[in-house]
Amino acid sequence: MSDLAVSPVCSLTVNMASDDISQLADALSKTHVGDGELSYKGMGLKLDNAESVEELVCEIKQYQGLRALCLEGNTVGVEAAQAIAKALESKDQLQRCYWSDMFTGRLRSEIPIALRFLGSALMSAGARLTELDLSDNAFGPDGVKGIEQLLKSPSCHTLRELRLNNCGMGIGGGKILSEALMECHRQSSALGTPLRLRIFVAGRNRLENEGASALAKAFQLMGSLEEVHMPQNGINYPGVTALASAMRHNPALRVLNFNDNTFTKKGTLAMAQALRHLRNVQVINFGDCLVRSEGAIALAAVLREGLPILKELNLSFGEITEAAALVLAQAVMDKSHMEKVDMNGNCLGEEGCEALREAMETRDKGDMLASLSDDEGEPEDEDEDDGDDDEDDEEEEDATGGSNDENDEYGEIVKENGRTKQEDSPVKAQSPAEVVSFLNCPSAEKLLQLGDMRADLQQQVDASEPHEAADVFLKVASLYSEDPELKTAVLEITDSVLKKLLSGSALHSYSFLSILLVRMGLLKGEGKVKKAPLASGHLLCLEHAVQQDYFPQHHASLLHIFLSKNDEALKSCTGASESLSSALEKKSREHH
Repeated sequence: MSDLAVSPVCSLTVNMASDDISQLADALSKTHVGDGELSYKGMGLKLDNAESVEELVCEIKQYQGLRALCLEGNTVGVEAAQAIAKALESKDQLQRCYWSDMFTGRLRSEIPIALRFLGSALMSAGARLTELDLSDNAFGPDGVKGIEQLLKSPSCHTLRELRLNNCGMGIGGGKILSEALMECHRQSSALGTPLRLRIFVAGRNRLENEGASALAKAFQLMGSLEEVHMPQNGINYPGVTALASAMRHNPALRVLNFNDNTFTKKGTLAMAQALRHLRNVQVINFGDCLVRSEGAIALAAVLREGLPILKELNLSFGEITEAAALVLAQAVMDKSHMEKVDMNGNCLGEEGCEALREAMETRDKGDMLASLSDDEGEPEDEDEDDGDDDEDDEEEEDATGGSNDENDEYGEIVKENGRTKQEDSPVKAQSPAEVVSFLNCPSAEKLLQLGDMRADLQQQVDASEPHEAADVFLKVASLYSEDPELKTAVLEITDSVLKKLLSGSALHSYSFLSILLVRMGLLKGEGKVKKAPLASGHLLCLEHAVQQDYFPQHHASLLHIFLSKNDEALKSCTGASESLSSALEKKSREHH
């Protein structure tokens, strides 16, 4: 093909040193790599002015059908960029610009100017880009301004891959980038060919919550993403929630990499909610994101009901404890495409690591589990208060106007203190005074006096309000007695609560069960959670429930794992806990 033929090397300038001449001549002879690509990758050329790029410019001009230009691993000054740009003005077939690590040692003020020259040339040429890689150029927000016009132009209406890894964009750069992408989408849509960006890479950019939330708007608008890589950006709950909401509008998403940001439980729940809507995800990297145990349980729920072709799951360094890791392991067992599960660097302890390995090997999945060599060991203090993280989250949520997760079934209603946005809704405000009185100060006498109003008590329970549901269950179950009338009343209400909470999606039911376990002191939770003193009635009501048809086997397995890992906490209710364990074990074995 004519566009693959090597053009003659331009005559070298006579004032160059002989060593430089031979080095450059040798380099230029290797620049044509096929598929219309001209590459100067990793040559370490110091291109300061027009004279220094004469040969390169000559190569570009003479390359017929130039479709890709790689300048990675060189350093380009303003004058040199201007000269290269001039040569690109006639290259209307150019599609791929590999321009990462291209400004080493340059003043930060120079880079936007150089980028403007290059961008203007592409626009003048009428090039239609499919790939633009400007990674590892520390250009900051001003650098984003340098490519702003290019990104808005018709030259980027066809863009499929945008890589801006490690560019120091910051919050300001994230906002500029978001606006440019949205404008590109608006203009391209008006022409009937909307921007369909598939791969977005912007790790190590200090985007933080504001930058991430701004970009989330662009992601949601495009809806075409297949890979999103945004590791190490200082994003926590509000930014994670905004991104989660945007991800669910990108149904073709295959790779999701948010490594080394800070999810905590609430951010993980938002991501879990989004993942329920995505059927094509193959790789999830939430490593070093403080997913923690409650978050891991939520992700286990999503694995049970969705993510049919998931291949890799990275939840390393997330402060996940043994029982939650085992629940997660059970959830991945039936994933036929799963190849790798990374749980390294969590808080399993030696016995926990062994239990996890054994659980995987029992189902011939041992090869799937990554090394556990960096495990942090069991947490020292199970009662440690993790409230600070979540108080910070609350403040940031208020500052950013709260979650915008479109009133998802579960995405935004969790509050660490047990209260929810719907708590003061008109329906609940009309609850009979007797019901309110019972909930404020429960007693057997008040429960029996409710009579037909027990139905109103059951109306207090909503699958989207798991904290309140857990509260109702624990208050009623604590009154359990062998007195026939009281026992009937207690079991009637607790059955009703559990039936409603366990019949919905796995995400709702697992979230409810994890909250119940936290309140009962069997799972370390986040924030300042009010624990209910563990009573035999709690366990006996669960024992009754486990034997009912509405109680699924995998819920029994989840509870059984946590009961078996909490002997110390259950000492005060030994008889009831043994009865419940026996019922759970029997139910767990029913899995076929």
